[in-house]
Amino acid sequence: MRTLCASTLIGEFFVIGFAGLVAMKSDDLTSATVWTVCGIGMLLSVLLCGMITRPGGIQLGWALQIALVASGFVVPMMFILGVAFGALWWASVHYGRKIDEAKARWAAQEAAQAPAGG
Repeated sequence: MRTLCASTLIGEFFVIGFAGLVAMKSDDLTSATVWTVCGIGMLLSVLLCGMITRPGGIQLGWALQIALVASGFVVPMMFILGVAFGALWWASVHYGRKIDEAKARWAAQEAAQAPAGG
């Protein structure tokens, strides 16, 4: 699960940065505001890569997905990208857990067969 989720989060890192460049064109926002918000989002996406398997890591990832969708109020294209990355996040968590379960079953099968063969 960690690899799939981390790949999604790194993609989000770049999307948040590019959204910041687009948001800079807004007359309503200052550069400091845009880069503070985007910097926090980018930092969170990188830090979450290491926190995925820890308690609350997945929930923080969901919070980031919600923030991405909500950023569509500033950069409308982020509604689409936020939903797309939300779907990727769901798939990463869902299929990542299935892969982890399958790996655990295979490891248990190998461990059960090792004494019999040796």
